[in-house]
Amino acid sequence: MYSRKRMTALSAAGMTAALLLTACGGGGSSENLTGPEDGGEENKEINIALIAWEEAIATTNMWKVILEEKGYDVTVTDVDVAPMYQGAANGDVDLFLDTWLPTTHADYWKDYGDSLEDLGVWYDNAKLTLTVPSYMEDVNSIPDLTDHADELGGQIIGIDPGAGLTSTTQNEAMPGYGLDEDFELVTSSTAAMLAELDSAIAEEEPIVVTLWRPHPAYAQYDLKDLKDPEGLMGGAEEIHAVGRTGFGEDYPELAGWMENFELNDEELATLEVLTLQEHEDDPEAGARAWLADNPEFLERTLGEDAEGLEF
Repeated sequence: MYSRKRMTALSAAGMTAALLLTACGGGGSSENLTGPEDGGEENKEINIALIAWEEAIATTNMWKVILEEKGYDVTVTDVDVAPMYQGAANGDVDLFLDTWLPTTHADYWKDYGDSLEDLGVWYDNAKLTLTVPSYMEDVNSIPDLTDHADELGGQIIGIDPGAGLTSTTQNEAMPGYGLDEDFELVTSSTAAMLAELDSAIAEEEPIVVTLWRPHPAYAQYDLKDLKDPEGLMGGAEEIHAVGRTGFGEDYPELAGWMENFELNDEELATLEVLTLQEHEDDPEAGARAWLADNPEFLERTLGEDAEGLEF
């Protein structure tokens, strides 16, 4: 797993499973719900688990805003990854928007997947990358770096030493492509890497960084992911929305919207910029701004239910 905890050190305080269940209380347990199959109306109370990763923060706030406009009572519970899966499997969390398959969350899916509902893939290009600014026209693949070691100062600018991305770059890609002879992987933090990237681009200087998709940097800069002919950085993964057992029966309207939920690279990157940077202190405001600028997303996702929504 290349956690972000993985890559950004933004875990949500390491909450234990017991604390998760206490925090969720009776807000989402299937034992307390009266769904359409019981003759009741669709449940309008929903608890969404949030692990503090960029794409999860962006999409969870976006869906919170949409659902509240549609009359739902939304609770967002900050939690770490392991208790999130246990809580969802136990029925104490209704929805989680950031399951990475087939690799990153494979162990959790093996343990808890039979007690969860896969609501669909909403992003299919999640991957680790080595990336350069687009103005580096002669560098298009990872093997090309060997011819540009001098102008790059023999450095690949990385992130946290303990990150999975760092391990993959250092132990797989660099020796696999012969980069370890001419390059040093400089590790520090995600913030430091982004500062180096920003400075280099401002001066239009050469730089290569470790990065990943999805990331808001792709909306801020004109970047180019280097081709990985041997697949040493790993293949693309899918990000799924998942619900507790019975989610589709208790939330048929929302389950239908989740089937239509999809974001491309540009949409997700701009949503992340608005929620994580321009409205860092109020990500819901950033989500509203993005939705106001992207009415076609609402139309294709909610269909006729998008009529009358204004942000």
